[in-house]
Amino acid sequence: MLNIAILTGGNDAEKVVSYKSAEVVRQFLPAEKYATYKIDIQGKRWRHMDSGKNINKNDFSLSLDGRKIKFDCAFAALHGSPLEDGKLQGYFEILGIPYTCCDGFVSGLTMNKHLTKTLLAPQGIPMAKSIYLKKGEKPVRPGHPGGIKVEKLLELGLPMFVKPNTQGSSFGVTKVKAREEILPAVKNAFKFDKEVLVEGFMPGREFSNGAMRKNGEIIVFPITEIISETEFFDFAAKYEGKSREVTPAEISPELTQQCQERTRFLYEILGCRGACRMDYILVGDVFYFLEANTIPGLTEASLLPQQARAHGWTTGQLFEEMIVEAMRK
Repeated sequence: MLNIAILTGGNDAEKVVSYKSAEVVRQFLPAEKYATYKIDIQGKRWRHMDSGKNINKNDFSLSLDGRKIKFDCAFAALHGSPLEDGKLQGYFEILGIPYTCCDGFVSGLTMNKHLTKTLLAPQGIPMAKSIYLKKGEKPVRPGHPGGIKVEKLLELGLPMFVKPNTQGSSFGVTKVKAREEILPAVKNAFKFDKEVLVEGFMPGREFSNGAMRKNGEIIVFPITEIISETEFFDFAAKYEGKSREVTPAEISPELTQQCQERTRFLYEILGCRGACRMDYILVGDVFYFLEANTIPGLTEASLLPQQARAHGWTTGQLFEEMIVEAMRK
């Protein structure tokens, strides 16, 4: 019996998704093989959710019912900071505890949409045109000294997307359709992050494709097409049933091959580990890369479990394979 710490919670808006993912992981991991403990990480307080007992951070252990529990593996079900942005991984490496997600460098890189695009641009990966903003360099109205002019952003065309640079689950994202909506959208995005990315709109169909390693070999899962009832694939579409997802996607063999090969390439060149998901917009017959998700949602409504089932795995098998691969490393 292996002791598995399911990492959940977090320090930002995505914690609501983390709690859902953690519960699904615990529900589907085979109980005869794994003793699971949901560990809620909130700032400096790390606690076992069922007992309320604090984690000993010196060795990441839990004292429970007169015994000391040490963990064989940390399962990554914490979306956002401090795991998906790479802050915790070094801690687990120092302690020699395997974990099921990318290392700290890759996680920090891919959480930063702007840096990821900067890295991939020389590789010829098709992506939306974008403008990067930092707090203190907010776009300003014409004639106002300093900052980036609204006119510069308008060069991307309308509509456009304004999003926090290092936030997930579509928190703080606005689809801007008119000039007067730009400044409020930027202000809203800065509530979630100190950096903002403004991207040109790409008319097309939205797709997502997951991948992971098994015995060191990259497995690319079937592709999902996302047909959203909302303006874009926002929180309601992702987690509240406001979208229809088709897995495997109903596209030609040629488009399927293009998308899966791009996913395999991105997984490898970014140095990913564990189960990751790449998101795309299909414009014409070309898949444009949107972003990488190194700790994708694992709820019953999430895309990666759907893709694993289409691949022929059960949800529990997906989670078990993630643990086996982490411990193999």
